[in-house]
Amino acid sequence: MEVFADYLAKIEDAQQRERMEEVLKWVAGKYPQLEPKIAWNQPMFTDHGTYIIGFSVAKQHMAVSPEKAGIDRFSADIAEAGYKHTKQLIRMRWDDPVDFPLLEKMIEFNITDKADCSTFWRE
Repeated sequence: MEVFADYLAKIEDAQQRERMEEVLKWVAGKYPQLEPKIAWNQPMFTDHGTYIIGFSVAKQHMAVSPEKAGIDRFSADIAEAGYKHTKQLIRMRWDDPVDFPLLEKMIEFNITDKADCSTFWRE
């Protein structure tokens, strides 16, 4: 989590900072094989050099980015959880509970689906 310390320190809103830290710690603890890193000014996790999931802070929500394939695969689950999404990201409002089982499904899908991927993003 050291890699995320500066990023977290820059989040002014304490509730947002705590929520982001909670999610990042959960991912790091659940998936210790993933590499935590900051890229494009946002925290993310990679596996053998390929992107798995990323997060960012917006005024009204935390954005979760499992790539388009993850959004497409889990769009019904995302809607069922009460989250809005675009083609590339999920918006989890700060006062919404985090659906950790949904995050787990998306992360595990990306780990498995990208096991043989040799590029950062899907092609």
